[in-house]
Amino acid sequence: MNSTYYIVIVLGTVIAILEILKFAYRPKRNEKRVTDIGSCMTIGSRDVQEDAAASMESRAGIMAVLADGAGKTYGGRIAAKIAVDTCVEIFKDYNAFDNPQYYFRKAFHCANREILKAVGDENRGSASAGCVLLRDGFLYYALAGNVKICVFRDGALIPVSTGHTVSVLAEKKFHEGKISRQEALSLLENHRLYNYLGKDDFKDIEFFDAPVRLKAEDIVVLMSDGIYDLLGVREIEHALAGAGKCQMKALEIIEKVNQNASDDKDNASIVLIGTRLES
Repeated sequence: MNSTYYIVIVLGTVIAILEILKFAYRPKRNEKRVTDIGSCMTIGSRDVQEDAAASMESRAGIMAVLADGAGKTYGGRIAAKIAVDTCVEIFKDYNAFDNPQYYFRKAFHCANREILKAVGDENRGSASAGCVLLRDGFLYYALAGNVKICVFRDGALIPVSTGHTVSVLAEKKFHEGKISRQEALSLLENHRLYNYLGKDDFKDIEFFDAPVRLKAEDIVVLMSDGIYDLLGVREIEHALAGAGKCQMKALEIIEKVNQNASDDKDNASIVLIGTRLES
């Protein structure tokens, strides 16, 4: 047998394996991918609810956004609403999935400008915001501030985003050799924000290097610091692992916040997005 014969045999085998894998991973004809979205929030012990959230589904995919406002009087509430409304309106007007990075940059920079026009500088109103796009089993994300974006998979809550806190910036600058180890250690407990919406010198957003490939039973999680600063990771994971749809799980997590013994509870908000196969 000559080399050409062996090449034909190998190629035939590879094609056969690919066809088998394609069939094995293809949903059955009587199965469909169902989107499951839930959200909930609590005012905590604050006088004003300064969080805002929204989700939207189109033929192209799903968008969800969560904003955590801060500021004097109602400034934080206004800033959070502007951030959410801007992401929603641009999602309606523009096919975000053609260029997710462009969509995120446009939405966040427009929101920053509108917040500055509405409430002035950050002392009167600002917001952290996280936004996600889900399409064909892939997750795209962007954020400014300290809203956390995670994926719950196989019983574990896996952080996707890092955030814009001084501690994160210090760690980055240490690895780049720009500050000493001692300087970095002194800043690791500093969770003050250095970037957020409603800032005159607003910096670029944090967004995905590559989209995250989601599994069928994954849950995408967006949550404000009123949840993750108060509850332990195990508490959140336990609620996410329970039976029921995402709305029930979101309600359970917020109830854990409400029942916590702390006297100083921040606004707390969560958005959950899951997909599952149903017959």
